[in-house]
Amino acid sequence: MIIQQISVFLENRAGQLLEVTDILAEHHIDMQAINIAETADYGIARLIVDNPRKAAEALSERGYVLRATPVVQAPVPDRPGGLSELLRAVAAADIDIEYMYSAFMGQRNGLAYMIFRVEDSSRLDGVLAKLS
Repeated sequence: MIIQQISVFLENRAGQLLEVTDILAEHHIDMQAINIAETADYGIARLIVDNPRKAAEALSERGYVLRATPVVQAPVPDRPGGLSELLRAVAAADIDIEYMYSAFMGQRNGLAYMIFRVEDSSRLDGVLAKLS
């Protein structure tokens, strides 16, 4: 399923991530996944939330620089080899994964969830639909 990811650019200073999570909490926005990447000068918090538009508005109003990006949320069988099966189908379709991370929105029906960033989200979504 294609969903929106919010990438928030952060200063490398103590408490910066806390400020972001506090803003989300103030606006009753549920964070479902997070990935942090950093460089020497700044960090990027990649967020999956239940209301991306509201989150983007709330964070922008507080001066945060951000970007919305389409990503693919993929169910993965929560068992040994489950991710390998999914990645085999992605590789067979010759789709390059830019990055991926796990979502912590909870398991359902024996499935874990991964977030994938690829060049063509619709193409990956089609490949994954065939696995279901």
